Amino acid sequence: MTVPTTETTPRLRPIPRFIFASRWLQLPLYVGLIAAQGVYVFHFWVELVHLLEAVFGNQTALQALVTSIGYTSDVKVTALNETIIMLVVLALIDVVMISNLLIMVIVGGYETFVSRMDLEGHRDQPEWLSHVNASVLKVKLGTAIIGISSIHLLKTFINAANYDEKVLIAQTTIHITFLLSAIAIAYTDKLMVRDAGGH
Repeated sequence: MTVPTTETTPRLRPIPRFIFASRWLQLPLYVGLIAAQGVYVFHFWVELVHLLEAVFGNQTALQALVTSIGYTSDVKVTALNETIIMLVVLALIDVVMISNLLIMVIVGGYETFVSRMDLEGHRDQPEWLSHVNASVLKVKLGTAIIGISSIHLLKTFINAANYDEKVLIAQTTIHITFLLSAIAIAYTDKLMVRDAGGH
């Protein structure tokens, strides 16, 4: 008859235990990002309410939208047009994508660097969280930043008449830099995984 053994966590010496416990100093940072997420949710709903009010002819809401998207025209804007709607919708998508980025940093960062969340088997566990590590998180964050940069660039091109040529060139260059950086990170990660598999 075999006597069952219980696995015990090895007891750390005082200094390693203190150093390891220092990871909890990151907790206020993630709580702060959750607060920032709340600010983005509030901003999203303010813009959405302004858009809905402007649809029904509210001039105050319309002017608030025009100001927030930086839209200017030779004639006074008295009603929504396709360009304004498109710019506002892109701004809302931008908020959603930044919010997604925040969730990846909060959940993935906490799981990777602070403590396990024990979400295995939970029906709402994000698919990407099951195999997240520092390398995967970097690639996913890089991809998310490219998406956000793409939205900003699209907003700029739609509203290009209100921007200087230097601004357009600078934003395009920055976007290409983000793209090349993400490709370099993904390629480096692929090489590291291949080398690890070879050993």
